[in-house]
Amino acid sequence: MNRGFFVTGTDTGAGKTHASCVLLASLRAQGLRASGMKPVASGSVAMPRGLRNEDAEALIAASDPQPVYADCNPYAFEPPIAPHIAAREAGVEIALAPIHAAHARIASGADRTVVEGVGGWMAPLSDTLMQADLARALELPVILVVGLRLGCLNHALLTTRAIRADGCVLRGWIANRVDPAMERSDENLATLRARIDAPLLGVLAFAPDRAGATVDVAGL
Repeated sequence: MNRGFFVTGTDTGAGKTHASCVLLASLRAQGLRASGMKPVASGSVAMPRGLRNEDAEALIAASDPQPVYADCNPYAFEPPIAPHIAAREAGVEIALAPIHAAHARIASGADRTVVEGVGGWMAPLSDTLMQADLARALELPVILVVGLRLGCLNHALLTTRAIRADGCVLRGWIANRVDPAMERSDENLATLRARIDAPLLGVLAFAPDRAGATVDVAGL
């Protein structure tokens, strides 16, 4: 198994990129070379050097060594829509081979890789390709980011069930306080801790208070 992690979320907006950057920083704080990757990204911006995605650039900035953009984000699409639809409109078929090759190049210079998925676990990559196919192809265990907001219990528990049903390993999960006004957030968090059979690696504060955040990577 490759020494890295596939980061997925309960849904779009759960905070996968922030959690992935915190994970990279925490790994680097342990003296490890850690590099991030965003294989597929929609919602990119046309730049003189080509399409650039904000999430991918954040992962590069959080990495050491920093991968070249083309390896970090092999598939970038401009419209902020589901990636399999964006790919179809662009006349592109998302395939595993280019992603696998780019990941191999990144992994060759790193002790750990952090590969961020797109959307939630069940968001398709193509008519025949799912996120689980990518995690399995890269031989990476999964870290789930749970956006703490109304509905998170259902989303998180369904996602953990789906990850395991797809034959993937749930290595741990990260709670992200995306809604500062969420009622009974601590009670919801306690419910998730009791029902998710995987380590809670950390609880991330709401965005204005997240500077210097870390997660527990000692056992990873």
